[in-house]
Amino acid sequence: MGPVSSSIFISRTRGLPVLDASGDPVGKVRDVVVQRRANRRAPRARGLVVELMGRRRIFIPMNRVHAIDPTQVAIQGTVDTRAFQRRSGEQLVIDDLFDRRVDRPGQAPSRIHDVAMREVRSREWELTQVALREVTPASRFRIGRSGPVVQVPWSQIPELVHTAEQSTDHLMARLADMKPADIARELHDLPEKRLVEVVHALDDEQLANAIEELPEDEQVALIQALEVERAADVLEEMDPDDAADLIKELPEAIAEDLLQRMEPDDAEDVRALLAYDDFTAGAMMTPEPVILGADATVADALAHVRAEDLSPALASMVFICRSPLETPTGRFLGAVHTQRLLREPPSVLAAGLVDSGLEPMSPDDSLAEVSRFFATYNLVVAPVVDGDGRLVGAVAVDDVLDHMLPEDWRGDQMDGTDPDELS
Repeated sequence: MGPVSSSIFISRTRGLPVLDASGDPVGKVRDVVVQRRANRRAPRARGLVVELMGRRRIFIPMNRVHAIDPTQVAIQGTVDTRAFQRRSGEQLVIDDLFDRRVDRPGQAPSRIHDVAMREVRSREWELTQVALREVTPASRFRIGRSGPVVQVPWSQIPELVHTAEQSTDHLMARLADMKPADIARELHDLPEKRLVEVVHALDDEQLANAIEELPEDEQVALIQALEVERAADVLEEMDPDDAADLIKELPEAIAEDLLQRMEPDDAEDVRALLAYDDFTAGAMMTPEPVILGADATVADALAHVRAEDLSPALASMVFICRSPLETPTGRFLGAVHTQRLLREPPSVLAAGLVDSGLEPMSPDDSLAEVSRFFATYNLVVAPVVDGDGRLVGAVAVDDVLDHMLPEDWRGDQMDGTDPDELS
């Protein structure tokens, strides 16, 4: 986990210009969307409400927010320009909380003057403090705001503390901190009406991660039940190999419509994987492993594998290639184990540490050949190189297991079948 940032009061973000990765203006911040969580955990900031030209308001998730400083907000990635719509369990800090009256035992009545948040880990923000202004006789009638301001922990504000009530909001608070497989199990067990409510309330990344853990038939049914634009957004958030596996199961016309609506780069990755036969290394691989140039140092490599959104398997190895560094790359030079990187000085070139005894796989290698490869080299991720010597992707061990287990293993897991009974 990176260093914890200092708190930012949300009133100071209102009106800040939002700039994309190229430095071009996108709009201005108008509010912050937060969601309460179970077990008295701090509410999480889910994203920003940003006003575009023409006063249209859109939602930018916090995982797209690269930096917030006193003069601007920098974002990365694509921007969804659909009008912002609040989901179940969400609160707008400025619109819903500012000026709300708070009565605390033994304290004078107050109103919420401001709310602070901070980045607790990479691109994950939580509420920390609430600034309260005492309600004086004048301020009670909105004549003035002369009462003193005090800062209190968020947990002293009833509107921010989750209460155990049987509602969609209650379930969303519990799901906020669950692992994808546990969210998938919750979705699997919900009655249809409640399932629709929860799916609508989940953000695209949460839903994508959960869909990857559902049985295949439920994946297909759920993605087809979504409004088509949202289905495309969810597919963009899925790992490309999982998205490709799902699209293969859809009717051809629906699959092509979704691919057309996805962002071009995401759709291109998925189309590339669809070109390979089932149960081959090419069909199982991800096109987004950790790829570095020949001039990268050990320090560069370790900085890349520290990324929090990287799976443990993909973080276990980096691949050294000639430019371009996006798949399909230039000439593949070799793979370096992260464990080896940890034993070398930061200034050493990673290219000098490649595992010379590791032969890459071919995209056409069968599942049997891939599984033998992993067993032979004791790996959790392995490079896939085409006939021209270019890195086209990497296969992770979890994807191999997905294809080796019985077709309905996820369904058996949802239904509570003993794993020892799988055959």
